Amino acid sequence: MAQNTALLIIDMINKMDFNGGEDLLEHSKDIVGPINELRKQAKQNGMPVIYVNDNFNLWQDNVDELIQECKHGPGETIINEVLPEENDYFIIKPKHSGFFGTQLSILLEQLEVKKLILTGVAGDICVLFTANDAYMRDYDLWVPKDCVASEKTSDNDNALQIIKRSLFANIQSTKQTSIEQAFKE
Repeated sequence: MAQNTALLIIDMINKMDFNGGEDLLEHSKDIVGPINELRKQAKQNGMPVIYVNDNFNLWQDNVDELIQECKHGPGETIINEVLPEENDYFIIKPKHSGFFGTQLSILLEQLEVKKLILTGVAGDICVLFTANDAYMRDYDLWVPKDCVASEKTSDNDNALQIIKRSLFANIQSTKQTSIEQAFKE
């Protein structure tokens, strides 16, 4: 069942040193556990785990430098809990969508991925824009509501409703469904 499925972890490597970052950091604490559990299940099922992350103006695309730079902000505790492992993929993005200006489409095609599990922050910006672009490319989507956070809970809830209604994604939590069940109609 998990064949042709990939887990995307969006912007969890994040300084959170911006206006509103304190709220995002607080809400992100609740999603770390469910994301790590999904990551564990994905690896057990042979699914690729792909980090899709802002570049924070580090245009050299050096993942280690980006992670170290982000650890200098309030988000360090979360970063330490969700660090990529050696065999994970890491895509650095210049804008909100994980598809815009990146090699994500090519990677997913080479991995023969047709279904995406989207997790991370911010639900009302980068997760929403990535979900929209994934839908436009005909990917089936699961965006578990317990794996997505935004600065404001109401904005996160609104984004999830858009993702469900307009992008036809499953938004059930990881407690409500499993990877095997998430894409069944």
